[in-house]
Amino acid sequence: MQLRLDALDGHLNKSLSQLYVITSDEHLLALEAADKIRRTARAQGYSERDVLTVERSFKWGELLAANQALSLFGDKKLIELRIPTGKPGKDGGAALQAYVKDLSPDNLTLITLPKLDWQTQKAAWVGALQQAAVYIDIAQIERVQLPNWIGQRLAAQGQSADRQSIDFIADRVEGNLLAAHQEIQKLALLHEPGKLTYEQVHDAVLNVARYDVFKLSEAMLMGDPARLVRMLEGLKGEGEALPLVLWAVSEEIRTLLKLKSGMAQGRPLGALLKEYRIWGPKERMMDPALRRISQATLEAAMKDAAQVDKMIKGLRAKNHSGDAWDAMLQLGLKVARG
Repeated sequence: MQLRLDALDGHLNKSLSQLYVITSDEHLLALEAADKIRRTARAQGYSERDVLTVERSFKWGELLAANQALSLFGDKKLIELRIPTGKPGKDGGAALQAYVKDLSPDNLTLITLPKLDWQTQKAAWVGALQQAAVYIDIAQIERVQLPNWIGQRLAAQGQSADRQSIDFIADRVEGNLLAAHQEIQKLALLHEPGKLTYEQVHDAVLNVARYDVFKLSEAMLMGDPARLVRMLEGLKGEGEALPLVLWAVSEEIRTLLKLKSGMAQGRPLGALLKEYRIWGPKERMMDPALRRISQATLEAAMKDAAQVDKMIKGLRAKNHSGDAWDAMLQLGLKVARG
């Protein structure tokens, strides 16, 4: 049974299943969901707990043995299986399929996994888990969702803030949800319940953002120069490899050019997005981006990308001088501004 994260509390208030699976790359949300299941299990008599982590030396017989072993004190038992890689292998896949067919009524099992890629999601063991378990797939909190998430967290601790203050927090915690949670908790410790001022938020919240090079394209597609500047500065400060940054940006520009070319030939955008395997949040960004950014701008950007590549390699670049990171910024801004 698939279960949304926001429906977990209601589910646990009504019943407790024998098998739960949590899959997510948002470690904070996955941890909070697992804690709710653990608390409910303890309250219902699952007083013993076995924790198994799938590592290189892990033997899958340990999982089957934990399920079959009787509790030392005759109590019900919580079995936690953690698969950090999300890849149990051939033996593990077979063991998981066998396991869900023989669940002990005295045990509750909680399996935690990272977000599974599309190929792994088609595996037989994943299908077996989805059929037998309460399956909770927790999506990442994207940048556009972050202000609302922050507002909800503030409200839960009796506080609120205006949009300027919430946007300030979002800019400084992007990509680091656990740190965001800590910064919000800090506000509860520093200030009484009620509406926070911008000055209170500004003085309290640290810059703990963690930027993903592959999220740069979002800033370009959405035409958000300020976010683009923050992300590039953050990536530079974190020591990210500039060739990887250039590659990610160049690939996005090439994709936009392919889409432009296809549309010029009369092909519908929807068909082109499927052909180039573009879906999810990025799919929704493409149409407005293609309307805003001209073909001439994209062609000029590709030429600039070639010059930035020369700078990275220590060669002289036509019409460019100075720092390669600055040239990279100018390239990104050209696309973001359209």
